[in-house]
Amino acid sequence: MKKKGPRKGIKHFLKMCREQKELLWMSVPFLIWLFIFKYLPLGGWVMAFQDFKPARGFLDQEWVGFEQFKFLFQDQRFLEILRNTLAMSVINLVLGFVTAITLAVLLNELRNISFKRIIQTISYMPHFLSWVVVAGLVSTVLSMEDGVVNILLMNLGIIDEPIMWLGVGQYFWGIIGASDVWKSVGWNSIIYLAAITMIDQEQYEAAEIDGASRMQRIRYITLPGIRSVVVILMVMNIGYILESGFEAQYLLMNPMNMDFAENLDIFVLRYGISMANFSLATAAGMFKTVVSFIFLFTANKIAGKLGEARLF
Repeated sequence: MKKKGPRKGIKHFLKMCREQKELLWMSVPFLIWLFIFKYLPLGGWVMAFQDFKPARGFLDQEWVGFEQFKFLFQDQRFLEILRNTLAMSVINLVLGFVTAITLAVLLNELRNISFKRIIQTISYMPHFLSWVVVAGLVSTVLSMEDGVVNILLMNLGIIDEPIMWLGVGQYFWGIIGASDVWKSVGWNSIIYLAAITMIDQEQYEAAEIDGASRMQRIRYITLPGIRSVVVILMVMNIGYILESGFEAQYLLMNPMNMDFAENLDIFVLRYGISMANFSLATAAGMFKTVVSFIFLFTANKIAGKLGEARLF
């Protein structure tokens, strides 16, 4: 079989562009948005190597090389913030995958269609609430005076007196993880439900005839059937390992839990806006982007080496 030459490949590409010109025109606004908000700001990375002062011209700044990066990695507070970011990202990643896959599998096993739709609707609803509303709900539920959690634990005899949940830093990571799961588990399960519906139903019928139990069908048919989707989503989420969130941490943070609540996004906001240290904030943001880029390509490469589906 002859391979297509370069000229034939180009002609085929141009032919497809002419046939799909409507789709290409529809993508133009997105490409413009992508260039303006994602690629054009990359020029601002220059500030990470300057002692940037707004009063001076952009190219008239004092160049300091890697001094901002040296300061970051010698600053104990930045290392603590990096620890917080990684911890919350890993907790959200693990809980998000486990709970979403579990919910999708359980929903797939429901035979009562009406009950299944009710459960799906209830699980989707929190996704459409803003973090401002969710943070208010979390603060109310965890309130020391009349919070549902404290009342329940005291009635069960697990604790003797109310706990100030948002006043203890060590509890903050778990609170963020649980809040994120409650808000997004239903929405995240949609893609797994879609992947499950693509599995050949004859496999389930054959397994049932052979006497396989429900748990065996889940283990040997359902989970392997969605493995490629899980791997691709895992690779994509590893690329955001330093994106532990912003709204939830910012809204639930207080002076008592700040040592465990502050992450890289809040650090960039505090130094870049509040303290007007734009160079240091840019260096921190640049570090986050580069590390995320490395994680993404590494995870994608490892997935390919293991014979799993790759993102690209």
